[in-house]
Amino acid sequence: MSRKTPTKPRIARFPEKNLGQPSPQEGLSTFPANELQATDFPPLKFLVEGLITEGLTLLAGKPKMGKSWMALDIAMLVAIGCEVLGNRPCEKGVALYCALEDNPRRLRRRMLHNYGDQINWPLDFHFATQMNKLDEGGLDDLEDWITEHRPCLIILDTLARIKPASKGKNEYEADDAALLPLQELAGKHGISIIVIHHLRKMTGDDPLDMVSGTTGLTGAVDNVLVLDRKSDGVTLYGRGREMENIDLALELDDGLWRILGDTDTVRISDERRAVLEVLRNAEGALGPKDMAEALDWPQENVRQLLKSMATDGEVKKLRRGKYALP
Repeated sequence: MSRKTPTKPRIARFPEKNLGQPSPQEGLSTFPANELQATDFPPLKFLVEGLITEGLTLLAGKPKMGKSWMALDIAMLVAIGCEVLGNRPCEKGVALYCALEDNPRRLRRRMLHNYGDQINWPLDFHFATQMNKLDEGGLDDLEDWITEHRPCLIILDTLARIKPASKGKNEYEADDAALLPLQELAGKHGISIIVIHHLRKMTGDDPLDMVSGTTGLTGAVDNVLVLDRKSDGVTLYGRGREMENIDLALELDDGLWRILGDTDTVRISDERRAVLEVLRNAEGALGPKDMAEALDWPQENVRQLLKSMATDGEVKKLRRGKYALP
């Protein structure tokens, strides 16, 4: 960090290059079903097992959720080849983190906070703090950097800093046009690109509906990851074109994220622990109504949970619908 930085640090510019879009052709090109049947495709390639595939991923979360801490840690751990989020193996390789809402001083402070300076930070981990918008040379800059460094991961934090102006397009078309070139770039070079974005303030039944903007954003990417905090904890929900849906409970501990497990399993365990704690502190056996009042939970939910816990031997059902520790 002691070396002099240019007045406007940016990814180097190089001449324009073809981004791999199909060339115009006459007529419609088709292929028969039996040819498709006979074709063997390689398995889906994951950069981070079960979480991040090759292609374009949109990682969205509310402001101050810790998205940038997560992005920094993912890039660092890919560069050194360690498990990501505590337990997910990853591919080791060159990583670029475009922290476009930060500066070198803040990035160094975060790196020191998380990793200390006892060992040399990896040469395969690169940073940028300024970048042209995609339609103003940024896309060409990225492709030329990819050609030179052969990365396996690029993180762009945030979409707002690189998104082209709408230029007469409607909102859906503008959102789709903003991310489609990045999706094609990732596919052309066989790498993972993660774009950091925000969630809208309103909640929804479908986590993808919470992503700020139109469905043009979620439709243009290969995968969507939604980082959301609710009353019972933080959840990372994921959905992709080819990967299986994920719904994981996460915890941010002093700048480092880690996976606790599947959300349903973790939350149920938390609920059962709460029930056992109430029974430990009670002077005698309790019924569902007493338990619901103590926990401020719906009585029917407590009734069903107590039945399950009794079946599993965690609590003992007494006469008159009362429950106690075994």
